[in-house]
Amino acid sequence: MAVLIHIPHIAPLTLLFLLLLLSHAPLPILALNITTLLSSFPELSSFASLISSTNISSDFSHRTSVTLLAVPNPYVSSSDVLTRRLSSTSLADVLRYHVLLQYFSWSDLQKIPPSGVLVTTLFQTTGRATSNYGSVNITRNPTSGVVSINSPEPYSPSNATVLSLVKTLPYNVTILAVNSLLVPSNFDLMASESHPTLGLNITKALIDGHNFNVAASMLSASGVVEEFEADEGGAGITLFVPVDTAFADLPATVRLQSLPADKKAVVLKFHVLHSYYPLGSLESIVNPVQPTLATEATGAGSFTLNISRINGSVAIDTGIVQASVTQTVFDQNPVAIFGVSEVLLPREIFGKGPMGNPKPGSTVMYGAQPPDSALSPENSPGLNNPPSHLSSPPGFREDITSGAATGNVGDLRSLVLAVCCIALNVVV
Repeated sequence: MAVLIHIPHIAPLTLLFLLLLLSHAPLPILALNITTLLSSFPELSSFASLISSTNISSDFSHRTSVTLLAVPNPYVSSSDVLTRRLSSTSLADVLRYHVLLQYFSWSDLQKIPPSGVLVTTLFQTTGRATSNYGSVNITRNPTSGVVSINSPEPYSPSNATVLSLVKTLPYNVTILAVNSLLVPSNFDLMASESHPTLGLNITKALIDGHNFNVAASMLSASGVVEEFEADEGGAGITLFVPVDTAFADLPATVRLQSLPADKKAVVLKFHVLHSYYPLGSLESIVNPVQPTLATEATGAGSFTLNISRINGSVAIDTGIVQASVTQTVFDQNPVAIFGVSEVLLPREIFGKGPMGNPKPGSTVMYGAQPPDSALSPENSPGLNNPPSHLSSPPGFREDITSGAATGNVGDLRSLVLAVCCIALNVVV
């Protein structure tokens, strides 16, 4: 007996609108908590502890395609002398060197040519890597199948071999076990145990700049400036400070001074990156979406800034405001302070757009969306290949986990599009 499927009448223009809407709908961005992922593997507990002891966990929060080179406990122990003598800043950069800004499935590794491929790491984005020494060269021996990772510098003494696949979340995250801690070429292993602080008085530096009196007053009254100065001794900080006229250009409905103390502190922290970025590094930043101190205070994926280069200058987009860097107020490692043309209003607080019209010349864009972040590839090779024959340390396991929640988004969209096309054909 034939089964009739009733398709309600939908205007062709309505169906076309739905098709266009679906084709441009953004895919969800993975909120990556690398510490949580590593906690499932006791054999990586030492490496996880190293990550937890630094501030690099927040660096993962906005990434959508990464490969982590994790070092199992026995190999971390053999590098104990190295890790103990590194300063917290240097250790953080060494760990960033183990984060490849590209997703590699197991089948991707098997396709690497003998000549190798050069891959950028998270360390390269800090601006502290000389030349391309923030990258790694990945090679594969066609005879043995062994995949090796080393610095691009010829005859580099720092190299590692991939032991096994630990975990994968197609097509966003892969964790690989490697048999050695990697150190970037030209890296200063003789750095002091603690980064000397500048003892910089940020408020005084702003007042001396003659154009930041409002910001200096707010920072001083809120008390967060002391927190900023305490961070000078770690990976450093980068402050984006609105000029005085930026506060005058705010709509009358935006009353920063009337915000509760906790929200006001979050807004101020939203203007600070927890790493030292000189101007050159901002201009060549690899991944534009950057976490702020407000991200660390509120949770991964929130209160991020989108930094890019537009018309020869550094642009900062909050999702509702686009500002530009107007001047360098202070720049001495580990602190950089830049003047910006607008108050950076986070969409998490002002997301629906305050009522009122901005003054002429203001670039406030209430209700606008931030530029699209890098999306996960939908056509990466599958993970149907059998586990590698590469050797693993005793007791080390392979755990291939399907990321159905993220991997099926493309399939769902294709299904809905197909149904709409069929309905359109029937109606027409």
